[in-house]
Amino acid sequence: MPKVKSKGEGKKSGKKVDSSKTLERSPSHLLHRALQVALDIYAEEIGPDALTQRQYAVLSAVSAHEGLTQTDLVRTTGIDRSTLADLVARMIGKGLLARERSATDARANTVRLTDEGREALSIAAPRVEAADERILKLLPARKRDAFLDVLKDMSHASQADEAEAEAPKAKKKKDKAEKAEKADKPAKAAKAGADKPKGEKVKAPKAKKPKKADALEPVGAA
Repeated sequence: MPKVKSKGEGKKSGKKVDSSKTLERSPSHLLHRALQVALDIYAEEIGPDALTQRQYAVLSAVSAHEGLTQTDLVRTTGIDRSTLADLVARMIGKGLLARERSATDARANTVRLTDEGREALSIAAPRVEAADERILKLLPARKRDAFLDVLKDMSHASQADEAEAEAPKAKKKKDKAEKAEKADKPAKAAKAGADKPKGEKVKAPKAKKPKKADALEPVGAA
């Protein structure tokens, strides 16, 4: 009996994808690998139980500009808001940072370095510099400046995209606040009018009715 071919048999199979070549052209994969290399070098230079790379970034930013708010730190370090909030809280708990009320905005808090934070930063700074030198030495000298420029361009482009995405939300929030404020003004005015004591009406004095003439007493007979 002739052999029955199964469905699809005899058709040419598709080209096999060379995953190694695909990954070599993948920015996300290459950046992830480069980050792993950088973090490994950082850990080797900084030592165990020392500042993490993000902690160092926060301390450096606060040292350069005392009195930064959490929003300022998000913009300066590039760390997302929720992660930064948790990071700052833990660093305050460790005594590296102190929180204060902003002198210019009563609704905002600022952070400053404590003596312990300043000391930790001074100890870590030369070690981080050594790690940066080791990372750059992985590249030929002629490519290092271009490499740093590309990283800065990517960072700035990302911040611009985030600012553009946040702009409508900020405008909507501002418009909502202004609308609430306008609606609140008539209510406050009405309340103020209700609380104001009403002027008492002055009653005109009633005119006195003229007294009836006294009845003449009868004159007695002489």
